[in-house]
Amino acid sequence: MNKNVNKGVNKELLKELVEKYKNESGSLIPILQEIQESFGYLPEEALIFVSDEMDIPLGRIWGVVTFYGQFYLSPRGRNIIRLCRGTACHVRGAKFVLRSVEQALGIKEGETSDDFKFSLETVACLGACAMGPVMVVNLTYFGKMSPRRVETILGQCD
Repeated sequence: MNKNVNKGVNKELLKELVEKYKNESGSLIPILQEIQESFGYLPEEALIFVSDEMDIPLGRIWGVVTFYGQFYLSPRGRNIIRLCRGTACHVRGAKFVLRSVEQALGIKEGETSDDFKFSLETVACLGACAMGPVMVVNLTYFGKMSPRRVETILGQCD
């Protein structure tokens, strides 16, 4: 995960990215992806910079950013926790796991902890129905989740 969350916008990096993509047709999504990879989200200042330097209307950039679920307009935690809310996970108690995570972290679904250590999301399905309820921390899947396993798993995060 990125290490630049909440450290401000690095204009030199933005200039390099603009130069890399400036003359490429269809380069808006790739440059946005690289900016997000570098900063952990898409700072408004970076979007304005790209708009000005690449002569792309800011409204078009906002349209792309808000259309695709992969883009984030606010800083996210170093550890992204996703909980499945699909039918198989739901009937096996996913809501109790979610409550346990929220209590352990002091945040609600869709929020990021004040120290930027955790962000909590729910998703429609993680594609691991046989393991439900399922929680993913970064890219590691944890199946057959129960509220009592939550603190142990979260304690392993840096």
